[in-house]
Amino acid sequence: VQLQAYGGGLVQAGASVRLSCATSGRIFSSSTVGWFRQVPGKEREFVASMWWNDNRKYYAESVKGRFTISKDNAKNTVLLQMNSLKPEDTAVYYCARNRGGYSTRWRHFDSWGQGTLVTVSS
Repeated sequence: VQLQAYGGGLVQAGASVRLSCATSGRIFSSSTVGWFRQVPGKEREFVASMWWNDNRKYYAESVKGRFTISKDNAKNTVLLQMNSLKPEDTAVYYCARNRGGYSTRWRHFDSWGQGTLVTVSS
């Protein structure tokens, strides 16, 4: 499977950004697709994930109520709608697939897209 993330950019605090993760190839029904983010010098951090074939979704506490993960089934694309952005949301965002199901640990995700940078200015 291949994943490609896009949609990042420079925004002001309080603004919204929508990231997209285009997928190609087979993503098994037992898989989750998620978003992580990383800033220099820090470990990759879980943001949100969802099961590929149902509506169960998971969020990091830091983004609950502000970010929404969803899937466009027609396009096999996973979306991350980010609202009320804060400067601390600044990071490179990655999408990834975990064939083993639910996990918030980046090491459990086996396929990764390239990152897309989101910069939130204060």
